[in-house]
Amino acid sequence: MLGIVPPHLLREIVNRGDAGLKKWAINTITLSEQVRMQRQTFVDTMVSVSEQKERRIYDAKNKSTLPGVLVRVEGGSSVNDPAADEAYDGAGWTYDLYKNVYGRNSVDDKGLTLDSSVHFSEKYDNAFWNGAQMVYGDGDGKIFNRFTKAIDVIGHELTHGVTQYTAKLEYQDQSGALNEHISDVFGSIVKQYSLKQNAKQADWLIGQGLFTPKIHGVALRSMKAPGTAYDDPLIGKDPQPATMSDYNDTTEDNGGVHINSGIPNHAFYLIAADIGGYSWEKSGMIWYKTLDLLAKNSDFEDMAACTFEAAGNLFGNNSSEQESVRKGWNGVGITIKK
Repeated sequence: MLGIVPPHLLREIVNRGDAGLKKWAINTITLSEQVRMQRQTFVDTMVSVSEQKERRIYDAKNKSTLPGVLVRVEGGSSVNDPAADEAYDGAGWTYDLYKNVYGRNSVDDKGLTLDSSVHFSEKYDNAFWNGAQMVYGDGDGKIFNRFTKAIDVIGHELTHGVTQYTAKLEYQDQSGALNEHISDVFGSIVKQYSLKQNAKQADWLIGQGLFTPKIHGVALRSMKAPGTAYDDPLIGKDPQPATMSDYNDTTEDNGGVHINSGIPNHAFYLIAADIGGYSWEKSGMIWYKTLDLLAKNSDFEDMAACTFEAAGNLFGNNSSEQESVRKGWNGVGITIKK
């Protein structure tokens, strides 16, 4: 299963929703699994094309065939379609963050064109990176709004492309949870970067605005307070743990990749809050440099050790930034053994 909406939440809709909601949730799960199986094919055939920012937005017209009809290209004017314009703007902010702050030329660092398809399928409750492009559903209108509405969702999913070309983290157990965590980190940073918010001003929510007013919830996840993002009869309660003491040892969702990512998410929040300032400048830079230090099967302890090493490389051993990294991981129950 891939996409910003975790499978446990979609299963809750299948179990708790009316006939219509159940139908759309099952459709989302089925299509997402089909895309997951196609993903490696896309990766193997991708070609990088530009030294400049290049975006193309397509309208899938509520079909599941990609990419759809081209509706906006780089430099083109607004097309009076909120989904298309939000996809265009969100891809731009994500590109700009990686290019201007980290010196990265698109997700592959070789100028890959950022293609996006909006209005995918009918009432599709998800958004995802399929290995070659972004895809956005319109939501069912009862639980979810359109998925282009949250810029951190766009940053999150495009960051799966960045991880695909750097750490290549396996999508299983703790390495899979780290894959999701890294996307949450940079998704949140894209949002903060676009709003020029510092760590104190940021809400640290992932997917704020995706839920309709009918749902009791503020977002899909909270990095500041995992487990508190939502609690509603239709979708259940946010199951994310904040510390290792509540780690969820499960075989579902590739070993709980969307659930246990709350632990490193909370560690990053603690670190960014302790360092202060704009999170993309120091804490985000530490995480970006860490991508080159991880192995495909790295676990949470490996992540802690690598971020500690990256902080030392960037700011000096025994620096305040490195100490913030140590304290943040300690705060979620992970001791750095250095």
